[in-house]
Amino acid sequence: MRPEWLWALAPAVLLALALWRRSRNAGNWESVIAPELLESLLDGKATSAKRNPAPAVLAVWLIAVFAAAGPSWEKIPQPVHQTEDALVVALDLSYSMIAADLEPSRIDRARQKLLDLLARRKEGQTGLIAYAGDPHIVTPLTDDTPTIANLLPALHPEIMPLPGSDPAAALGEAVSLLHSAGIRDGKVLLVTDSITARDQRAIEDVLEGSGASLAIMGVGTATGAPLPLPRGGFLKDSSGGIVMPGLEETNLRAVAAATGGRYMRMQIDDGDLDYLLAENELNLATRTAELGRTADAWEDQGYWLVAMLLLPALALFRRGWLLGLAPLIFLPATPDAHAALWDDLWLTRDQQGQRALQAEDPEAASRLFENKDWAGTAAYRNSDYERAAQDFANGDSADAWYNRGNALARAGQLEEAASAYRESLARNPEAEDAQQNLDLVEQLQQQQEQEQQQQEQQSGEDGEQDDANQDAQQDSQQDQGEQQEGEQQQGESQDSEGSEGEPQEPAEQNEQAGEPQEGEQQEQQPAEPGDELMDMAQEAATDDNLERDQAMEQWLRRVPDDPSGLLREKFRYESRKRQQQGQDNDNETYW
Repeated sequence: MRPEWLWALAPAVLLALALWRRSRNAGNWESVIAPELLESLLDGKATSAKRNPAPAVLAVWLIAVFAAAGPSWEKIPQPVHQTEDALVVALDLSYSMIAADLEPSRIDRARQKLLDLLARRKEGQTGLIAYAGDPHIVTPLTDDTPTIANLLPALHPEIMPLPGSDPAAALGEAVSLLHSAGIRDGKVLLVTDSITARDQRAIEDVLEGSGASLAIMGVGTATGAPLPLPRGGFLKDSSGGIVMPGLEETNLRAVAAATGGRYMRMQIDDGDLDYLLAENELNLATRTAELGRTADAWEDQGYWLVAMLLLPALALFRRGWLLGLAPLIFLPATPDAHAALWDDLWLTRDQQGQRALQAEDPEAASRLFENKDWAGTAAYRNSDYERAAQDFANGDSADAWYNRGNALARAGQLEEAASAYRESLARNPEAEDAQQNLDLVEQLQQQQEQEQQQQEQQSGEDGEQDDANQDAQQDSQQDQGEQQEGEQQQGESQDSEGSEGEPQEPAEQNEQAGEPQEGEQQEQQPAEPGDELMDMAQEAATDDNLERDQAMEQWLRRVPDDPSGLLREKFRYESRKRQQQGQDNDNETYW
């Protein structure tokens, strides 16, 4: 548990060697007196061998070092305590937040400020609510701030299902989160650019008697900026004028004063966070709560080795050697073993996986996550698509089937991916992302089928051409054989005539008969068409595979893998459910 103490083993060896050499050389008269005279000059007691203390000193040293290092072979469960500090952030995602009076935009600056806030929160629980025409819980109260940080970039006014701004409903949702967690004195941070007079009265009613304190951070400038439309141009009101919503600080300050909270405009530095959250940081040192989980900690077993040092210590005390160890009393004590921040002590497996994912190590994160959805996400980012598909297969929701379809598509299993997208649409027929990916997969399947048919047709034509070439080759070989037989007969008749006239040498005869035959055979030997056609087929297959790989890569680039689509579908489902329950959106404005 304290491995740095093992460095003390190095001087132990040097100390033992020095003591051994000293005890060996002390009183060593044999090196200067002849052995026959030594017995007469020294008495028997002096010549007796002295005891060597080096092994004992070395053994005591080793035991002491290992005891200080804190050996441990057993884990004991311990309760986990955490500072009790609950904060719910309500982020305004109305259309006015895309104004560019703060560069690059209000929503970008707000998200960056919230990232700074999450980096400051080392302890306590944090929740996040996004609202426009109605509120939506992005994350409940949790101590896993990296998860909230990963979801922040996906939050944008374009994913909100209902237009407008309803901060009172968002604060009511925040108070419900605090009360459901058993917290009566939490803090709510409202990040917005405007509050109407009607919202002011509604907010006062929501916070009255709730025990929650309110802090408001204003985003924007008083002059404001136009609101760009996705297809070009700017948003206009009913009279045709360009809408330029500015920061309404008057109402924001009034709400903060009426509820006993604080207000401050967003700053470049952390001065706004210091001011708005200062009240929550006064008595946090004494406000701790035991979490509903335990963590295993290694138990220090070094005290067993300390007991082994008692007998040597008594012997040293009798000789007076312990007086030389008195300065060791003033050495600083080793830190408590439980002060070490072990990952298993403070973090769950899912939190460790999230930390690894935040550190751009998805391979380690996929091994750490116990939650199969997060494990599948980590494997997906690690390009291990088959494992991601297996992890996503543990869920039966529309999102789980959608993610599994993406993983299968990346793995090249298009038929299984299409089935997964159909399962996702069966559970959520209005999921646009799943429908788009299904259309892309079906298009790619049709393209592959067409390419396969073309290859089969081409292979059939190549087979017919091979059969024709083989027939032509056989006919050519047959004609060549007949021609060779005729030449052979003609040669034999010439040889018989020559034998009657002037005879020739056998060698010359063989050369004359063999040379034209070999030459004619070489001239009439047909070319082999099979090798050339095979090479052409291989080149065509290689080109088809290359085109298929390029088409697959282009399609995979079109598959979205950001969480904004999932949040959009989640928010749309919640808004539709509220409308079915009779909760209508009666906002005065749409920005």
